[in-house]
Amino acid sequence: MPTLHLLIPDLSCGHCVRSVTEAAQALDPQARVQADPSTKQVVIATTADPAALRAALTAAGYPPQA
Repeated sequence: MPTLHLLIPDLSCGHCVRSVTEAAQALDPQARVQADPSTKQVVIATTADPAALRAALTAAGYPPQA
């Protein structure tokens, strides 16, 4: 499964992690999300289109850094 590595500056707590996970899994229910609020790093293993995933995260209020 392809892996997407993202930096999400607004990721700061467990609630943020849940929101990012839900946004990813709305596009790909099998997506595996690992997120670390202390480093703002998110790794998502998913078959979803990366552009669609970035758009979904942005819509959820967690835009990835370019």
